[in-house]
Amino acid sequence: MNKLIIYPGTFDPIHNGHIDIATRASRLFDELIFSVAVNSDKSPLFTVEERIEMIEFSTKDLGNVRACMTDKLVADFARETNAVALIRGLRHVSDFEFEFQMAMMNYHLNPEISTILMMPAEQYIHLNSTVVKEVAKLGGDITTYVPDCVLDCLKVKFKL
Repeated sequence: MNKLIIYPGTFDPIHNGHIDIATRASRLFDELIFSVAVNSDKSPLFTVEERIEMIEFSTKDLGNVRACMTDKLVADFARETNAVALIRGLRHVSDFEFEFQMAMMNYHLNPEISTILMMPAEQYIHLNSTVVKEVAKLGGDITTYVPDCVLDCLKVKFKL
């Protein structure tokens, strides 16, 4: 049986913390799917298609990783894809309460799914997509935090 894990998120944009977690999770499972969320409450900088393209380009060296869009509940998407688990990044203790609530709700909606919380490598513990965008927008150096393709896309978006 193919062990599939889903990495749900907005990924606006993907950064090296995401890639670190995906790389390690892809070693534990047969396949990893980045599930790019369409969230009407958020105003992303990048389109879903741009985010998927950045994810695919950033993870092209990982042979068992792909990305797709979903506007469904993650628990339903997991059921449809026969996923056995979800992976989520846990940077700080303050993230735990939200991630715990989401894990319990997803389990309630789909008892066949497990949630795995993984800490990123220490150099990415402070990283999130909002910080990446803000620093990039103001011309700060984010080269150690994002793949080159993401850096290029941010420069285009912010006309840098």
